[in-house]
Amino acid sequence: MKRSVCVHGHFYQPPRENPWLEAIEVQDSASPYHDWNERVTAECYAPNAASRILDTEGRIASIVNNYARLSFNFGPTLLSWLEAREPEVHSAILAADRESAERFGGHGSALAQAYNHMILPLAAPRDRRTQVLWGIADFRRRFGRAPEGMWLPETAVDLDSLEALAEAGIRFTILAPHQALAHRAIGETAWSDAGPGGIDPTRAYRAPLPSGRSIDVFFYDAGIARDVAFGGLLHSGQQFAARLLGAGGEPGGHAVLVHVATDGETYGHHHAHGDMALAYALRAVAESPDVELTNYGEFLERHPPGHEVEIREKTSWSCTHGVERWRSDCGCATGQHPGWNQAWRGPLRDAFDLLRDATAGPFETRAGELFADPWRARDAYIDVVLDRSPENVARFFEGQAIRPLSAGDRVTALKLLELQRDAMLMYTSCGWFFDDLAGVEARQVLSYAGRVAALAEELFGPGFEAPFREALAAAASNRPDAGTGRDVYDRQARAARVDLPRVGGHYAVRSLFEPYAAEARIYCYEVAREDHRIADAPPMKLGLGRARFTSDVTGESERLAFGALHLGDHNVHGGVAPAPSDAEWEALVESVQHAFSRADVAEVLRLFQAGFGADTVSLKTMFRDDQRRIVRVVLESTREEAEDVLRRIHERHLPLMRFLSDLGSPLPRVFRATGEFVVNAALRKDLQSPSLDGAAIAAVLDEAAGEELALNAESLEYALRQRLEGFARDFAERPEDLERLETLRRAVELSRRFPFPVRLWRVQNVYWKVREAPAAGSDGRDAAWRAAFDALGSLLSMRPRAG
Repeated sequence: MKRSVCVHGHFYQPPRENPWLEAIEVQDSASPYHDWNERVTAECYAPNAASRILDTEGRIASIVNNYARLSFNFGPTLLSWLEAREPEVHSAILAADRESAERFGGHGSALAQAYNHMILPLAAPRDRRTQVLWGIADFRRRFGRAPEGMWLPETAVDLDSLEALAEAGIRFTILAPHQALAHRAIGETAWSDAGPGGIDPTRAYRAPLPSGRSIDVFFYDAGIARDVAFGGLLHSGQQFAARLLGAGGEPGGHAVLVHVATDGETYGHHHAHGDMALAYALRAVAESPDVELTNYGEFLERHPPGHEVEIREKTSWSCTHGVERWRSDCGCATGQHPGWNQAWRGPLRDAFDLLRDATAGPFETRAGELFADPWRARDAYIDVVLDRSPENVARFFEGQAIRPLSAGDRVTALKLLELQRDAMLMYTSCGWFFDDLAGVEARQVLSYAGRVAALAEELFGPGFEAPFREALAAAASNRPDAGTGRDVYDRQARAARVDLPRVGGHYAVRSLFEPYAAEARIYCYEVAREDHRIADAPPMKLGLGRARFTSDVTGESERLAFGALHLGDHNVHGGVAPAPSDAEWEALVESVQHAFSRADVAEVLRLFQAGFGADTVSLKTMFRDDQRRIVRVVLESTREEAEDVLRRIHERHLPLMRFLSDLGSPLPRVFRATGEFVVNAALRKDLQSPSLDGAAIAAVLDEAAGEELALNAESLEYALRQRLEGFARDFAERPEDLERLETLRRAVELSRRFPFPVRLWRVQNVYWKVREAPAAGSDGRDAAWRAAFDALGSLLSMRPRAG
């Protein structure tokens, strides 16, 4: 009987979206990437979809989809982001499940996950049920089949959680070995204590449940998992393979399964090139005559459990104290901040419980006027979350509403269900996992709580936010400047709130700098412009307009009038108000334009005050991404002026700098700082030029090397990589085009001049696809093309194709 091997990856990022925008705004800590989802995708999720296997000379011998040989689960909220922002990676994940089903006896390797990574043993029973149902519904929509297994967030488990899985038709889950309490052979009466070392991980177990149902459980090999995550096992694919192939001992009286479960981000994000070690190990296992690569579904079909297990309730894989990491100061932390405490965890959860429970009754009463069963309507609402098309929303109401709903009732119904969605999102586990209340993860869950409070007061009246904020005051940050949970909430959640007038204000300001089309989208809001008038009197600019703003999420809609005045630099003033009658609007427009034509700023602002109310529109009120873009536009002339001054200073003193360098004398700090600013600015500008002037870039690089000026490797590598990937996309569109091929080859050759490695992953992928695609025969690929293509392959470290 051969031993079987299975490697499971739990791929997950917390939802990071602004809950009012349904989008992730720029996260500076992820720079040079836009946000952490984008960064981790580049480092992990995408590489595992096209991982490299190298030959003995370090050249790329093969590119493989690791997901097709892994067992894996992806967080549904992460998959939603990938589908929208990285569709190629999303498609590769779905394709891998189909391929794995062909490889593993009809059993796809993808597992479902409880929807937004809530700690299920700490969840309210209704939330636990919905989390499981939403996870299954999301899985069915993406993978086109029912899931066999489900990942429990943080492997946090109790009998109620297992009952929820079994009731929903889930066949198995995965736990850590220390989460087993006792075991016995099926048919025996006496239980054997699992002991401090945990249970034998090489077999499957059946967990009998109080309801009479059961669920199968796999307990992964903790030793191998620990060494993968923390012990350097991914430094070598050969070493990883040897560890998998040598584990489990000789098959005895039962089929042996060697399996390991870790965070999927281990393979590339936490450990650079970990995806390559994984690819090598999976191939080595698959090709070994002594073992067989499998997944959990196939193993269960071939080897049903012969033993039963009792689990240790309220335990997890990442807290030695059970599930206390998500509700108390248990001592579990990242270790990055010695001396900090997590006493804030309990008050944060208490405050959320207070808000959840305070809104549950009013939700049930109000939703009961619209739905046959409010909580079952919430269970079904995932269908709308996944597809907000008008047709699908109409189908949802047909199936759930007690009567045909008016447009106003539909808006109310959707707001009620959005309140419940955010009331679950606010319990995303990451909010408690890290070291401080003021960290990005805790601020994120506070944003979800803020939307719950805002919607509750809009739907049910005041009285929800004040007690919630008071409860948050009991949670104290480790950072004195951050204050309490109430302070963090006020700065983060309350400041981030969005309503239709704020969307209108954003539209008004951006329109002064970058015009919108008549029909436009601002995140999850549709804008139908009715009237827009722009007047220029440099440096001033005036914008006036009317438009209808509609939320794609709730259907709420309003006609708004807006005005904005740019006085130069960062000075923008304006306002938004319900659209007046045509006559009133024309009178306002005429008066404002007349005052503007006379440069009477005071009168324009007075008329704004009369027409729109308070001065509520500015660069500060814009959404973050467009705000950054507009600020760059505003600063462009100032930046160019500063760069020009510093460049002239640098050029004037360049002979002296070279003289000092020849003497071996260190450059004065101000000279070095000026020089480094100038060469980095020049390279950024050259990398953005359409032609990508290789000679100009080489000259700047030579200057930087000669004067020993430091380059900003991270930002320059990112900018250069974007250009290379653009050339690669052009080549992929018309691979027979020799000019495009040569452009790409020259750009890759230029990248080798930089004194830091440039990530050529996407370029290599394009090359591989072109090379492996069947030749068309009459595609124009002559000897010159072949020579250029082979030269590009050499630059990309590709092993020549046999024959």
